[in-house]
Parts: sequence; C-alpha cells; structure tokens
Amino acid sequence: MGSPRQVLVSPERLPGWVERFSAGNGGLAPTDGLDHDARSRGALMLRGANGCVAVLHPPGESGGESGGESAGDSPGGPTVDDLVAAATSQRLIGLLLVRRGGYAVGVAEHGKLVASKTGTKYVQSRTAAGGWSQQRFARRRANQAAGLADAAAVHAARLFAEHSPGSLQLGGDRPLASETLANPVLRSYRALPQLAFLVVPDPRLDILKQAAIDARSIRITITDP
Repeated sequence: MGSPRQVLVSPERLPGWVERFSAGNGGLAPTDGLDHDARSRGALMLRGANGCVAVLHPPGESGGESGGESAGDSPGGPTVDDLVAAATSQRLIGLLLVRRGGYAVGVAEHGKLVASKTGTKYVQSRTAAGGWSQQRFARRRANQAAGLADAAAVHAARLFAEHSPGSLQLGGDRPLASETLANPVLRSYRALPQLAFLVVPDPRLDILKQAAIDARSIRITITDP
C-alpha cells in the first residue's frame, strides 16, 4: 500500500467526490466494517475495486487513522448522506489561529466568517543572534509569545461573547494555540468540542477565510494500492 494522504472536501462537493472516487478506482468493493470506536465517531470507509481505500471523517473527527476496518456498508453504519448532514448541521464555529507571526480569530457559520480579527505580533525565532546570552534570549522570546497569546485570547473572547460558538477550530502553532486557549479570558470555551487541528501558514484574513471553509469539511484519508 502507498503512503496515506489527506484531502478536505466540503459537504456540498462530497457526493460528487465519492462518484469520482468510485469511477477512478474501478467501482466500490465490499468492506468489512470499521471498528466500534471509529464507527461511533461517524467515520466511513470506501474501498475501490483496485484496493484504494478512503476513510471519510466528519468535522470534529481527527482523520488520523489510515487503515482499520470499515462500517460503511454495515447495518447502522454511517452513509455519505450522514456525513453531509453532520457537516452542514454544525453550529457557529470559533476559529483560533496563532503562529509566531501573528493571529487570526473569528467565528464562522456555514463556511463563512460572521466576525473576525487579525493582527501581527513579532516573536523571535528559536536561533539567538550572536552575542545574546541564551537565557536572556529565551526570556525575551517567551515574553513575546505570551504577549501574542494574550492579544489573540482577548480578541477571541470578545468575538466569542458576541457570537457564541458551539465548537472550536484551533490552528497554526500547537503550543501557541494551546497557550492562547489556556488564557483565563477563554476559560468558558475550553470545554467546547474541538475540531481536528489545522496546520496553516502565518494567519491572515485569507487564511482565516479558508479555515472557516476547512472547519466544516469532511477529512478524507486516502491510501493508494
């Protein structure tokens, strides 16, 4: 089998994607059923007649598994329509993207931003310039990162209070995003369901708009024969 790869497909395009997957892989072959844990999270496996496998994960499911058995054709298993329904029924999604170049926060509904705020805040890279002591450099970098996380958290809290999200989409740099969410002003939002983490470049408005689309997309892991 080849190395797994992942794609994001909007719920509106999913039926067409499944048709093209079937046509491009010699039709669909029977599957043996996903394990109970994957089934409970709403995952669906499609297996092409040529051995190509696609595991479809609804928003909020990590999409990390690349193998396993599928419940796509088992009694009570999810269908393509179920995945579309899960994606299109998502409530407001809070977006929180943070990298050391800046932040982008907002609230999305049906793949579009209803509120947003972006900003830049410099955080030095991990390599200290010549002549700086390592401890002084580390303290300055930590303070810069803390300032960035604080700014992102304050703006996110304001937007989330105005447009109460039902789930969160974090992205960018994992440690910085986690530090931002740990800020006391976001305490009431930490228990919200979190969608699969997004790896994004320096957050800007266009990146935030794409994150609003990706947050409701079906995550598909494909393993070629």
